[in-house]
Parts: sequence; C-alpha cells; structure tokens
Amino acid sequence: MRLFHEISLPRSLRALLFGAMLMLVPQSCRISYKLNGASIDYSVYKTIHVGEFPIRAALVYSPLQQTFENELLDYITRNTRLSTVDGASDLTMEGEITGYTLTPQAVTEDAYASKTRLTITVRVKYTDSKKDSNDIDQSFSAYRDFDASQMINDVQDELCQQIAKELVELIFNATLGNW
Repeated sequence: MRLFHEISLPRSLRALLFGAMLMLVPQSCRISYKLNGASIDYSVYKTIHVGEFPIRAALVYSPLQQTFENELLDYITRNTRLSTVDGASDLTMEGEITGYTLTPQAVTEDAYASKTRLTITVRVKYTDSKKDSNDIDQSFSAYRDFDASQMINDVQDELCQQIAKELVELIFNATLGNW
C-alpha cells in the first residue's frame, strides 16, 4: 500500500485532492482541543464578572481577600479568553471566605503538636446566565501544614499564597473547566 505523498501526482493536483477531502468532512464535526482544562464555547460566552470575596471567617487575616481575588482574576485571565467586566455578564463568580482555621496535627508523645494545619474555605456562587444547569453554589477547602515551632505570622503570607493557588485551581475546574 502506497502512502499519499508517494503517489506520483503533480503537487497542484495533490493539493486539490486534499482540499476536496477536507470539504467532504461534515460541517458538524470540528476538532477541539484545550491546553488549560477550560471548556468554554467562546461563541456563546464572552464576559465574566468576578465579584468580591469578603472574609466571613471567625479568624481574619486581612490580606487574604486581596491575595485570593488577585489569584482568581489572574488565573481566569491567563487560562481563558473571557473579558472581565463589572456588571452584567455571561458568567458571574462571587462568594466569601468562610473559614480560616488553625488546628494542631501530629501530636507527639508529650502531648504537644509537632505540626499545625492552616485550612482556608471559600464558598463560591457561580452563575451561568445562558445555562442554569451550570450554576454552582459550593464550598472549597485547601490546607497546608507547617512546623508547630514556627509562628503563624512568619509563614502565613507564603501559606495563604499556596492555598489560594490550590483553591483557585479547584474552583476553576469545577466552574469554567466544567469537569
């Protein structure tokens, strides 16, 4: 069996045959790929509004709200072609930071914790103005452990940044990633 490029036809005739074969492909078929996990039909969805995520947790670390909101907006901008707008939009994402907790982990034989866990929980309300079945109202949590000999003030900026990145990925996959 000879391959197409081995057939001795003039180059122009081969190009014409290739073009004719492409025209035979049904119009309903299309090749689609995604490199970032987003599954957005950009012919339908063009805009997104990302609201504020105020802190409603018992413990409050005030830079967390800005850290989380910036990470979410940056991730959406990097991984989609949606325009972020204020006001009416095709998609809306809003919510609140509902949990910021520290819990002891890995208790040693002398009843002291050798690790402490920082857990952050975010409640997200995602609204799709075109398709109600895509709407989500869900909480997402992520955590990091750190050595109990460290003060939270010394590690909290780095931990909050790491946790915010993980939360944003979880939220993106559940909403815009549409897994």
